[in-house]
Amino acid sequence: MWRWLDDDFTITKRQLGALLIAAGTLAIAAMLAAEALDPESGGFGLAQRAGTALGALALLLGLTLLPLGDRPA
Repeated sequence: MWRWLDDDFTITKRQLGALLIAAGTLAIAAMLAAEALDPESGGFGLAQRAGTALGALALLLGLTLLPLGDRPA
């Protein structure tokens, strides 16, 4: 934990990938949960499709960063 507070700390590509995977998964889950909580809303709307697409894009980008290892991002 203290390593993250150092002045010379840089986030690695693996850490950035993990953050993007978490954010993408959360975005997709939020869009699906919004539909599950209000099924009478008229279907999967434009905002939900855009949120799901951006979440999937973040997830895929995060997966491509994982194998790059501990190089600075």
